[in-house]
Amino acid sequence: MIRVLVVDDSAFSRVTISRMIQRDPELKVVATATRGEEAIRLALAHRPDVVTLDLEMPGLDGFAVLRWLAANLPVPAIVVSSRQGRDDVFRALDLGAVDFVLKPQAHASLEYERLESVLIAKIRAIAEARPPRAAAPRRPVPPAAPIASGASALLVIGASTGGPAALTALFAALPPLACPVVVAQHMPAGFTGLFAERLTRVARFPVVEAHAGQALHPGRAYVAPGGAHLEIARDDGSWRARVEERAPRDLFSPSVDRLFRSAAAAAGAGALGVILTGMGSDGREGVVAIRASGGRTIAESEESAVVFGMPREAALSGAIDEVRPLGEIPAAILRLLRADPK
Repeated sequence: MIRVLVVDDSAFSRVTISRMIQRDPELKVVATATRGEEAIRLALAHRPDVVTLDLEMPGLDGFAVLRWLAANLPVPAIVVSSRQGRDDVFRALDLGAVDFVLKPQAHASLEYERLESVLIAKIRAIAEARPPRAAAPRRPVPPAAPIASGASALLVIGASTGGPAALTALFAALPPLACPVVVAQHMPAGFTGLFAERLTRVARFPVVEAHAGQALHPGRAYVAPGGAHLEIARDDGSWRARVEERAPRDLFSPSVDRLFRSAAAAAGAGALGVILTGMGSDGREGVVAIRASGGRTIAESEESAVVFGMPREAALSGAIDEVRPLGEIPAAILRLLRADPK
């Protein structure tokens, strides 16, 4: 049984979130709190497996709760946020929140059904989350100049839960590459542009949110727009971004599988796919496509992944060349991009 503490100053949100969680027979709401001080007291009393946390509360807010949890009680927290506080969400992730979901803007039943399925899946995955045991490199990986990877090379990266922190560490360590870098991070619409800006602050190369028809250049990185799917096409010897809207049936968008499959089709043996921390199996079909095209693949190891679901599924497919802790992935990327394709 996964025990959950629900923290939200809105009575409607507390009741709604609690009912969603209680409908799953393997989840149990052990307590609810309306403010930060109460959340800390109840966390100490009940020792929950997961905390769902609102950020805006009277008294101690959600940020203060996250700081206290990080220092005193290592319980994974998932932020349940309104759509307005994008900066607040990333600040919460910086303070140790493992993931976030958005509250629906309106009381539409379809929106709440989607929230329920996503929230329960994330709680299940986050219950097993833990701080990485293998830290990313403290110093950037040399060389500082672009590496010699052919004109047909393409690096694609997929991540979900725990991905923002992992990608930040990865981009801080990588040098500029002589190929485009394209990322599919499970994230809602409206957040990926800000996430790209945050990555640019730590990377030694520009990072932008991709848009339809955009040319993808070596030495730059592109983040798939949240709430949509990004695919890559080869057009007269250059790379182009193709963006498609999310379908109602799609559980995750952007889709790692769709990005990786398009990379396999466009780059063939020049494709290098990297699967980082995340829940579920998105990316499994994609790494199979990349290996079938002659490309290379890397999965983050359980040693460092916050949630080992996506890397584990990718590895079980038999299509992963190397399984590495996060701290070793930058060097592996450089080595494989230099290597001749198998």
